[in-house]
Parts: sequence; C-alpha cells; structure tokens
Amino acid sequence: MSNPLASVIVVYRRSDYLGRCLESLEDQTIGNLEIFVIDHCDDLRVRRELGQRFPRAQWLAEGSRDAYGAALNAGIRKSTGEFVLCLNDDTSLDKHFIAEALEAFSREAGIGSVSGKVLRMDGVTLDSTGLFLSLFLTARERGYGRRDKGQFDRPGYVFGVTGAVAFYRRRMLDDIREDDYFDRDFGCFYEDLDVAWRAHRRGWKAYYTPRARAYHWRGGTVRQAGGAGQKWARRFLGLPLQEELVKNRYLAVIKNEPLFGFVLRLPFAICYDAMVWAYIVLFRPRLLGRMVRHFPLFCAAAARAYRQRGRQCKGPGADAPFL
Repeated sequence: MSNPLASVIVVYRRSDYLGRCLESLEDQTIGNLEIFVIDHCDDLRVRRELGQRFPRAQWLAEGSRDAYGAALNAGIRKSTGEFVLCLNDDTSLDKHFIAEALEAFSREAGIGSVSGKVLRMDGVTLDSTGLFLSLFLTARERGYGRRDKGQFDRPGYVFGVTGAVAFYRRRMLDDIREDDYFDRDFGCFYEDLDVAWRAHRRGWKAYYTPRARAYHWRGGTVRQAGGAGQKWARRFLGLPLQEELVKNRYLAVIKNEPLFGFVLRLPFAICYDAMVWAYIVLFRPRLLGRMVRHFPLFCAAAARAYRQRGRQCKGPGADAPFL
C-alpha cells in the first residue's frame, strides 16, 4: 500500500492516560497521520501541557461530555484520512501498529475494519483479538482476560473490532452511515458491535492481524476506583453506565438481528438475561425504573429496522462465526 493518510481520533477523559497514548502515536513508523483529541475533560492545564509536547494533535471540544459516539462522529467529520483509527485514551500502540494494520487493509478492498492483538498493560494478558457476537446476543472480545500463549497468532477474519482500538476504512464508514457514523442513541458500550453488525449487513469484512499490537488499561476511564482490569466489569460501573450497558445491548439486537436469528438464539439470550436481571433486582433495583423510559426508543428502532431490512444486502460477513 502506498502512503495513505490515516486519521487518529482519541477521546480524552483522564489526564493520567492521554500522554502515554499520544506518545505512542508520535512513535509510529509511518508519519502520514493526522491526530484529533476530543476533549471531554476540559482541563486547560493538561491541554496546554500536552499541546506543547504533541503539537501535531488538534484539540476539539465538541459533543456532550458523556456521548462517546457523538465525540467520535465529530472527529470523523473533521478528519480527512482514507483510514480512521478510533482510540480510547487509556490505550497505547506498538510503534508498528498502524503500519501493520494498513498492511492488513491492503489484502482486499472489502476489508472495512482491522483489529490488532490488544493486550492489557502487563503485556501478557489478552484484552481483545477481535470482536464477536455471542450466542447470548452479547458482544464478546475473543481472548478476553486470558494469558497470551500465542493461541491467537494466526491472522484471519473476525466479526468486528473492539471499540478501544477500532481501525476503519473511511469508505466503509460512509457506506454504513445512517444519521451519523456511530449511532447517537448509543452513549458508550455496544457502539462497536453496532458498527460491526451494520458493516456485515452491507457486505464489509473485518480482519484480525496479530502483528499489530496495542495495549489497553481496560476500564481505566469509565469504571469506578479499583475496577480497572477487574473481571465482571458490571460491578464497577455507576448507575448511568449500568443503564447504558443494558439499554445498548437491546438496542443493538433490535436494530441488527433478523427475526429468524433472534428466534434461533432466544433460549441462550433468555439464560443470559435471567442472570443480568437477577443481579439488577438484587443489587441495582433503581435501574428497573430507569429502563422503562427507553421503551419508545426500542419501538422506534424496531420500526426503522423493519423498513431498512429489505434494503440491506447480506454480505460475506453475515455468516461469521459466533462465540
């Protein structure tokens, strides 16, 4: 692949992570990058200090502070690159990451997104080797929390890419765009699965290359104190984020899963939901009332999905394996 322009969009929430993220971008082996930092922290001191250290970064203060998808949409609209890398601020990249990912894109024009091997900051625990849709109709990061023993060192096609380190082809983003690139009804959580699902319905593929390595402090910017990197993340989320997690799963399924597939996986989904709602009733009962207000949103999404279903083609990724 010739030297394409890659746009990098970082959503900034925590000052203790961003410097390391930007430093890893400065160290990339390819220099044809434009970098946008979407500022959700409003710490002028940090912006001034990091702006001096990383003059290539363009700072944008757009979108609601809590709307992760809206922030990414603002960055994508400002960017001009042929490829768009969306990053959480609690990530950092190996210096060859972008070059290796672009090499994976060059395999075929139908690859719309690329996942690298994403590890935790200890360098030995896997965070994601590709995003999949589980039989429970949930998002599943392959390899999540397992020790890296080379078991995922073979490249290949996956369902999608993790939202923490999400590399997209702009033509794909333009093709799947509805009202915007990332659905504004998703705050955070499941926005990456929604994009992956829409892409498969339009015939785009996702590819995993272990040669592109990244590192992620899982939950560093959204979980409560002590929750970063811990298992069963639901315990470490505040009530608004708990609400987002539950609401967005249902929204992604309503928007994207055809009726036949939903019926086929319904027994598995019921088992999962029974455990989730038992947890909510026992430990987060206030969430019950908060979920009721999303019923009109679910109805509107279902109606919109019904209208659009006939216009969507069944792409090669529609039969991607489930985990």
